[in-house]
Amino acid sequence: MHNVDWKVEIRRLSLLLLLAAFIGWIFSVTAWLLFFTTLLYIGWVLRQMQRIQTWLAQHSDSPPPESRGLWGDIFDGIYRIQRQNMEEKQRLQAAVDYLQDSFASLEDGTVMIDKQGAITWSNAAAEKLLGLQYPDDKSQQINHLIRAPEFIRYFDGGDYNTSLDMRSPNNRYYELQLSVSYFGQGSRLLFARDVTENNRLQQMRTDFVANVSHELRTPLTVINGYLETLVNNGLSDEVRCQRAISQMLGQSQRMETLIKDLIMLSRLESVPEVISQQVVNVRTLLEQIREEVLAAGHGQRQIIIDCDDSIQLEGNRDELHSAFVNLLMNAAKYTPEQGKIHLLWYQGPDAGCVAVEDNGDGIEAHHIPRLTERFYRVDDSRSSETGGTGLGLAIVKHILLRHQAELNISSSLGDGSSFLCEFPINRVIPRPVSD
Repeated sequence: MHNVDWKVEIRRLSLLLLLAAFIGWIFSVTAWLLFFTTLLYIGWVLRQMQRIQTWLAQHSDSPPPESRGLWGDIFDGIYRIQRQNMEEKQRLQAAVDYLQDSFASLEDGTVMIDKQGAITWSNAAAEKLLGLQYPDDKSQQINHLIRAPEFIRYFDGGDYNTSLDMRSPNNRYYELQLSVSYFGQGSRLLFARDVTENNRLQQMRTDFVANVSHELRTPLTVINGYLETLVNNGLSDEVRCQRAISQMLGQSQRMETLIKDLIMLSRLESVPEVISQQVVNVRTLLEQIREEVLAAGHGQRQIIIDCDDSIQLEGNRDELHSAFVNLLMNAAKYTPEQGKIHLLWYQGPDAGCVAVEDNGDGIEAHHIPRLTERFYRVDDSRSSETGGTGLGLAIVKHILLRHQAELNISSSLGDGSSFLCEFPINRVIPRPVSD
């Protein structure tokens, strides 16, 4: 196809008008002949426009009307754009069909939603989990069909960085995890996953730990009581028997500690939010913890407290006590005799920080990401000697999560370790001057 220059078309019109003017001058009808020539040209232009309108109104793939010059170029250009749009539409439709075929086979409910919030497509699983029926519900507002208040707040809020857990509006037996993501020009893709079985297994695991811990606690209390009586009263005269009883007492006490830690973990998991909170004087808390650790008899270690007394920490005091005492106990166990441990409380650029730093043996880098896993031990033999349960750092992690805080661990062999608890800045409370 060639492009017609507008100057050429103007030149043709000018020649036509000059010719009409010349002929009109010969016959002394110049004005009239120019007038009728102009009308003729306007009529021809209107005719071409009418042909375009008729052709476009047909909505067919038929080729454009034949024409020459500028109008022929316009016809061909429109036809070319139509073909390109059709090919692009077919390509996009093929992509949509491919996605729909892929989503149709998923067990997760999948719903395509346009930028106005209307349903454009949903798969069979969406009918089972959300009660949506395609194509009957096509073009319906998703908020009109799923009317749960928590879903409406989640969907209208537009913050889809986290998922939403809710009961199925179609069958209350199903527990769903909903997630939304944007695609295209403001359209959204809704996924609904059935997590009923996963939640049931998780609850069974939590209940099992709690129930077993409570069942074991009573007989262990009785055994501990009798063993303590035998050791304290010296009822066994033989040294070997006395040693055996002492070892049994130590192991039963260790098991009792393990059960207490399991019960605490179970409680922390079952109630993910902190219930009671107060403003905690961190120096007082750390001084109390230092006395407890020193009284536990972990050898001669220097524990230095460095606190910013102008600020306090908002949280649950008992839980914070448990977290910090676990960190300090760990530091005391793995710091050599005459070693130093620093307890720090200060305000960073965007966090309140409690740090436990020691000059112990340190930890190899590949162990650090797994330290907060339950029962994970860097050295099984050494952990057995120290009497740890392997749950201390797991408890610390859960307590910090309940306080929207993070635990950052840094360590290297021979250079000691640092355990840093970073609390959100809104939990840092200025201490009144009168205090």
